[in-house]
Amino acid sequence: MMVFFEITIVFTNKITMTNKEILIDRTIYPALQPITSDWMHQVMSNPIVLQKVLERHGSPVNVHHLAPFGDNYQDYVAVFEEFGLQHLVLFARKANKSKCFVKEASRLGFGVDTASFRELEQCLELGCKPEKLVVTAAVKNRKLIELAIDNQVLIILDNADECELVQEVAAAKDVKAKVGFRISGFYFEGEKLYSRFGFDVDRILSYVDGNFAQFNHLEYQGLHFHLNGYSIPQRAAALEASVALADELERRNWTTKFIDIGGGLLMNYLKNKSQWNEFETVLKSAVQGNHPPITFQNNGLGFKMKNGELQGEMSVYPYYNETPRAVFLRNILNTSAKNIKNIGQLLKERNIEIRMEPGRSLLAQTGMTVAKVAFRKQDANDEWLVGLEMNMTQMYSSSADFLLDPFVIHQEQKPATEREDVGVYFTGAYCLERDVLLKRKIQLTQVPDIGDLVIFVNTAGYMMHFFESEAHLFELANNVVFHREEEEISVGNFILDADIQ
Repeated sequence: MMVFFEITIVFTNKITMTNKEILIDRTIYPALQPITSDWMHQVMSNPIVLQKVLERHGSPVNVHHLAPFGDNYQDYVAVFEEFGLQHLVLFARKANKSKCFVKEASRLGFGVDTASFRELEQCLELGCKPEKLVVTAAVKNRKLIELAIDNQVLIILDNADECELVQEVAAAKDVKAKVGFRISGFYFEGEKLYSRFGFDVDRILSYVDGNFAQFNHLEYQGLHFHLNGYSIPQRAAALEASVALADELERRNWTTKFIDIGGGLLMNYLKNKSQWNEFETVLKSAVQGNHPPITFQNNGLGFKMKNGELQGEMSVYPYYNETPRAVFLRNILNTSAKNIKNIGQLLKERNIEIRMEPGRSLLAQTGMTVAKVAFRKQDANDEWLVGLEMNMTQMYSSSADFLLDPFVIHQEQKPATEREDVGVYFTGAYCLERDVLLKRKIQLTQVPDIGDLVIFVNTAGYMMHFFESEAHLFELANNVVFHREEEEISVGNFILDADIQ
């Protein structure tokens, strides 16, 4: 047997909330219980207020709270201080477009990584210090480069064409442009790690030797790399190779002030390892035809049958992991290095500042998405479909699915004698067969009613905004910031992010 947690909140003058442990057969629909914070439960336990927030701002609405953002930052700072390292944390703005996080990063004294003209422009307008900003955009046009140079913001150079364009712009302005090199192609266990970003590590020195004498308006500051995936050993190998490259550049009188390890530091979403393992086991069984489907149309989320054999692996984020955030960073810096204690010591001995650009992990526990139920129906396969006033792009990233149990706030809870376990799929508003918000079948004790609320927690990092679109001329979701100063809350505790100056 397994435990499934469902929050049921009744809309009455006397508000009640029950956290029930409902025993169900683990062979039906495995649960994935998310980690949550007190502020989330405070918001969910005030359903009348939450309904008024949606009346004012529409469905869905993204609710943010800033306290965990600062806590997550301090977790990283503690690790850097443990190793005695100079450091700069830069929030990866692309992970969430809300202005509140930029203002909070500036207030707390850390930086912001920008990936477009509008991101950089807005950070400057919001008062961020130029020395705490960086431009890492995959494509950098002249307009973006001019803005960065005019404000003396560091530009990370990805290729030879960018070097020439930045030199051209800086020369025309007769100023120095602060730049760093993005590098890639590191070796790990004898194989080269591919990335489409950056100069190849095997070619960067010859490029510098052959070209940089003419780039007299570029002021070299440091190195930057981006690695796909979440391998600590690979990240450590890339960092050690970057230090070796910094040594070679120093011999050419190019002093490396910093090395930036990019983002992609893991965060953990789930409370229970056994639930995560159980989900994978049952998913495999379902794909093999040995268990009723637990995903929409038996989507394997990366697993598939071929010639009678199960192949592939889950193409989803590692929602449960035991090396989140500070643990991930500490393990990188603690990795043994050649002829020295660890990589952290390599950096310290050279007085090189370490930088990083986390997005998702800085946003852990800072946000949730709330949507209203629009309809319920059973399809031709007798599956319950619950349509929400939102669409797939408003909770979507590069992963195959978002794998957390949502919370359902019922306006009216049925008597115990009328309740029974039911599996539902939550669907969206786009005219696409694939607009299924969660591919997982979710176990509830009653089919939601029209007007009930469905809450997806921990969506601030990449889920809310990264692929959000305005197809069908739907308006983008509003973003609000929840300020908690006392136990009693009202609509006034929810500030529209667009109004932040």
